[in-house]
Amino acid sequence: MTRGGGHRNGTPRTGAAGHGARAARRLAATALAGVLACAGCTAPGGDADLTGPGRAGELRVLAGSELADLEPVLERAAEATGVTVHMEYAGTLDGVQQILGGQTDQRYDAVWFASNRYLNLYAEARTALREETAVMASPVALGVTEDAAAGLGWGDGTEVTWSDIAEAAADGDLAYGMSSPAASNSGFSALVGVASALADTGTALETSDIDEVAPELRAFFSGQELTAGSSGWLAEEFARRSASGDAGLAGLVNYESVLLSLNASGRLDRPLTIVRPADGTVTADYPLSLLDSATDEVAESYRVLVDHLLSAEVQREILQETHRRPMNPEALGEAGLPSVTELPFPTRAETVDRLIAAYFDEIRKPARTVYVLDASISMQGERIEALRAAMETLTGGDDSVSGRFQRFYGRERVTLLPFDGAVRPAVDHELSEEPDPATLDAIRSEVDALELGDGTAAYDAVAEAYRLLEAEDRGDAAESFTSIVLLTDGEVNTGRTFAELRDETHARLPAGLRDVPVFTVLFGEGDAAEMTELAELTGGRTFDARSDSLDAAFREIRGYQ
Repeated sequence: MTRGGGHRNGTPRTGAAGHGARAARRLAATALAGVLACAGCTAPGGDADLTGPGRAGELRVLAGSELADLEPVLERAAEATGVTVHMEYAGTLDGVQQILGGQTDQRYDAVWFASNRYLNLYAEARTALREETAVMASPVALGVTEDAAAGLGWGDGTEVTWSDIAEAAADGDLAYGMSSPAASNSGFSALVGVASALADTGTALETSDIDEVAPELRAFFSGQELTAGSSGWLAEEFARRSASGDAGLAGLVNYESVLLSLNASGRLDRPLTIVRPADGTVTADYPLSLLDSATDEVAESYRVLVDHLLSAEVQREILQETHRRPMNPEALGEAGLPSVTELPFPTRAETVDRLIAAYFDEIRKPARTVYVLDASISMQGERIEALRAAMETLTGGDDSVSGRFQRFYGRERVTLLPFDGAVRPAVDHELSEEPDPATLDAIRSEVDALELGDGTAAYDAVAEAYRLLEAEDRGDAAESFTSIVLLTDGEVNTGRTFAELRDETHARLPAGLRDVPVFTVLFGEGDAAEMTELAELTGGRTFDARSDSLDAAFREIRGYQ
């Protein structure tokens, strides 16, 4: 197979892998937990003034959430350089949209994502950057359990291609997790890399290549059993399932650094075998990028910080603490990570957008979602309007770079299950593969027409959602990404208690249904402790709409469906 026209990448991106106990302890506290930092959180320099020009000695950075594990490095950098970094976190596509919309001007001085490749496809975004410096690197790879690797004949040193992985997935020999390409750069990079390698043209992927390679992509993604909105949460969920004895999920497509960090964390019975596909991959190079709107004083602080981060000592710290490859050759050390072939990245935004759309609408398994929605009187006013605005986004009302992939997807089955003091009748909608404005309009209209009533029987409604799913042909459960979304803004005062839902309803469900995640939304006066426990019980996640908008929470949930 032609190796995509890529080049052997063996110098700055090959480094020693520090696996000491100190690194493992720090990893457990930062890399696997810190990456779950929410959008809008500010660290490590505390609250920053996000209005007006920046100030010398400070750098306000819009960053990918995975970079939360660099906070200890940045805290030490502030002591060494006098430059305090204020990090706010967002997804890559959301960050690109903020740059295109001018929302970063006078709010941030720099952006720091896993890659600027998608950003650079837009001329307006390119001109918004004054300087960019790659600080570290991590290629996308596949981690496979030792048993699965042995069964597939993928031992150390074995050349494995993306085609080999696709064949194993299609044969039912490999089930894996991968993050959403619309929410996480690791999933985005993986999708681009797999498509480019399977197209095997020797040049950058073109829009015309996507339909031709679609059958092979369907084979590859037939093995995807878990999706997520972040590479960190994906690793957390893989570790949780491994600890619970779930042997069904045997692989994880993620950054090499996340896989190495997971191995070093001690949370797995046996370390993952890391497969770096021989036909190439896409590498994150983490460019710290100064915005053109930054003041000259801030630009000088940026350069001081960059020089510090690229010093051999700090590069070694980054390698040891995050397992990302150093860009400074002096930090490589004696041992090295294998070199990788870098696949060419598409040169047109429309190619990437078409690939992402095809992934959701045509290629991967469809989503199956039950929305359990509070229609109690406490939702009156701004709260019900916030729900309607969120549903406007999900039904295609936002055509921005980030919003266009947060809509309901082709082939997705959506159930609306409203409740007040009683559970109301469920309404099902199934979208076609092609654009389906009539169904989207119907979903939007139903939420717009919700009438509010007395009482809050949220846990009865969740039990009904499980009943609906159980009544379906669960033989198809493995053929969809099934989830429940629960929104309630007040105290549950009617019907089942949380304890009854947990101990009587959930505990008695068939195994397949017990694993259906419930994504809970903290809103209004809802019980945060119970919502969090319900999400954790089911392998879901809690999203906070109390400090941010409900629209933002529903958008974020889409990365997990």
